[in-house]
Amino acid sequence: MTGGLVVVGASLAGLRAVEAARRFGYEGAVTMIGAEEHLPYDRPPLSKRYLTGAAEVTYFRSEDDLRTELAVDLRLGVAATGLDPKAHVVNTTAGDVPYERAVIATGAEPRTLPGLPELDGIVTLRTLDDADRLRSSIRPGSRLVILGAGFIGSEIASSASSLGAVCTIVESAPVPLIRAVGDEVGLALAGLHERNGTRLLLGTEVVECTGSPRLESVRLSTGETVPADLLVVGIGAVPATGWLRESGIELHPVDGGVVCDDCLRSSDADVFAAGDAVHWPNAALDMVMRLENWTNAAEQASRAGANAAYPAKAQPYETVPYFWSDWYGKRIQFVGTASAETVEFVSGGPAESRFVAIYRTGDRVVGAATLDERRKIMKLRRLIAARGPITGVHAIIGAA
Repeated sequence: MTGGLVVVGASLAGLRAVEAARRFGYEGAVTMIGAEEHLPYDRPPLSKRYLTGAAEVTYFRSEDDLRTELAVDLRLGVAATGLDPKAHVVNTTAGDVPYERAVIATGAEPRTLPGLPELDGIVTLRTLDDADRLRSSIRPGSRLVILGAGFIGSEIASSASSLGAVCTIVESAPVPLIRAVGDEVGLALAGLHERNGTRLLLGTEVVECTGSPRLESVRLSTGETVPADLLVVGIGAVPATGWLRESGIELHPVDGGVVCDDCLRSSDADVFAAGDAVHWPNAALDMVMRLENWTNAAEQASRAGANAAYPAKAQPYETVPYFWSDWYGKRIQFVGTASAETVEFVSGGPAESRFVAIYRTGDRVVGAATLDERRKIMKLRRLIAARGPITGVHAIIGAA
C-alpha cells in the first residue's frame, strides 16, 4: 500500500512543497496533514500588523484551491504522532497515513521556560490562535513584560507600544540577538527600544511570577518587582519534531532538528524535510545551517517538494539566508551569516536611524545587516552569493 506524497505540516513550507511537486509534473496522490484547524497562513504579520489590528490574517490558498487545483487530500486538525519508515506510514491522531515519500514541514514550536506557574496572562505567540488571544488582551495602559529580546519579542513590544501598552523586555543575555546578528549589530538594534520608550533589561531573568488566578507581577533577578498584566514568553523556538523521536530518522543531538543532506533528504531515503526544523549543508556559505525565517521556509520547501516528487532527479539546495523584521516603523534586514571575522558599519552607525553593517571573513563578504536601507539589501545578497570581495560593497553603498 502506497500513499503517494504525504506532507506533514499545513504551513508555508508544507504548501510550497505541494505546489512544487505539482508544478514539476507530479500526478500521484498528495496528502497534507496539519495539526491546526486553519488553512496555511502567513505567520510573520502575527507579531506585527495583525497584532495591532491593522491587518487581518492572510491565507495563502483557499480550501477549494487546495482540494481542486492542487488535488490535495487536506487533513486539518490532525496531528502527526509518529513515523514508521519500514511500514511507510505516518501515525496521526486520526489514524495511520501511508506514504511513498514524505516531506516533514512541521516547523518549530516556542521554547518554554521551566518553572513558570499556570497563570492567566502568561502566553506565547506562535499560532494564529495565540495571536488572537494576545490581541484581545492588549489595551492602552496594559503592562507587558516580554521575556526575550529576540525578533519575536521585539516585534511584540513594538506592536504593543503602538497600541498604548507599557512594555518591559527582560533578556538574560548581555547583548540581544548575538546568534542572529552578532554583538555589534545586536547592541545597535537594542538602542531602538530605548529610543521608542520600551524598557530593555539585559543580563536579567524572571525568577518569580505572582498573582492568582491571573498574573499580577514578576520578580526579577535584580530584586525588582515589575507589575504585569501579561508575560509574553519569547525566548526562541525549537524544532517541532518530538513526534519523530521513535522513528529512527536522524535528529540533531542539540535541538532535535531533522538532519538532512544537501538535497534535503533525511537519513531515510524516502523522507525529505524543509523549513525551520532542518539542518543541512548549505554550499552557498560552506556551513551546516538551520534557519528560522519565511524566505528559507518557502524556498527550501519548493526544492524539497520537487526532490521528493522526483528523487532520481534531486538537486542540492543552497541559499544566502535572508530575513527581515519591523520595529517601531523601522525595517531591519539581514542577509548571509553573522559568523564572520570582522563586522564594520560602512554606512551610518549603531546609534543612527539607518545603517549598513558588513560581515567579512578574509576578503569575502559573508553577511550584511541594514536598518531602513531597503534598496541595498538584495544587491548585497547577490554579492554574497557570488562570493564577492569587500571592494564590491562600495558600489552598492554609493547607489541611490
